[in-house]
Amino acid sequence: MNVPRLTPSIPGRSGTFASLILFVCTLVVGGCAGRPGVDVRRTESTLELGVPGGAVATYVLRPPADSGLPLEAAGYFHPLRTPSGEVVTDFVPSDHRHHRGLFLAWVEMHGAKDADFWGWGQHAPIRDRRIVHRDSAATPDGFVSHNDWMAEDTVVLRETLTTRVSRLEGLNVLDLEYRLVPEADLTLSRWAFSGFCLRVRKDGDLRISDRKGVVELPNPSHVEPSSDWPDAPWYGAEQTLPDGRRIGAVVFNHPANPPSLWHNHRDVRMINPCIVAPSSVRLAAGRTLTLRYRVATFDGPLPRAAVERLVPR
Repeated sequence: MNVPRLTPSIPGRSGTFASLILFVCTLVVGGCAGRPGVDVRRTESTLELGVPGGAVATYVLRPPADSGLPLEAAGYFHPLRTPSGEVVTDFVPSDHRHHRGLFLAWVEMHGAKDADFWGWGQHAPIRDRRIVHRDSAATPDGFVSHNDWMAEDTVVLRETLTTRVSRLEGLNVLDLEYRLVPEADLTLSRWAFSGFCLRVRKDGDLRISDRKGVVELPNPSHVEPSSDWPDAPWYGAEQTLPDGRRIGAVVFNHPANPPSLWHNHRDVRMINPCIVAPSSVRLAAGRTLTLRYRVATFDGPLPRAAVERLVPR
């Protein structure tokens, strides 16, 4: 099947011609996400992902101008929803305004130009650092997106994200493969946090579990990588909302990923398998770093048996 190319995010495009392109792309993408039940629809600044029964997630191609993010960063998922439609993720929360739903970034990168695409800004620059969406294409069960990580006018990293959407074991599931290629030699500095992160909402209580049960380890310190939690196939965040409803999300680490520790912090409401917690990571120019993660959302109590069946092999 010929996969249609989506319209690139080109600042300044306006008028009837752009509207026509957007209208055609929305129809084509919605009809082309070929596997029955998988729906990908383009808006001006997002890809809306769904399966029968409702929406799964929104992938942001260009953040809102008034978002409050400390840097311009495309390529995150928010909102991420449970099968009943309840939103799991948080965006630009007051305690960590650089957090953006489900996202990938590092707090300290050193290469041709140093950068902090996480958005903290204390150990590498965030000024004029942007993650820019270039183009997207529909696939039978999701989409492929290309993003450039820019430091001023220099491309630091080229990202290709392949996303698959499904309803498995009664859960909404995202399978994500990031292929990252630096333009020049690049070092991801050692930190207790960074990389792939799920930020969940602040209201209600929160329990973090692994396959053994509710985890009783203390919250890790953001400046002490050794305080992070041990690697595991998955950790799940389960919340009881103020009205008594229960929701949650599970992050799965693929066994082929680099060694990781997990910066799972209950108060910050984050689940973060961190490849730079064991040590810094050096990337050679032109060489691909591939990272794979699965994220599943659920309603009710954490469905342990279903989660175990979803563990990547």
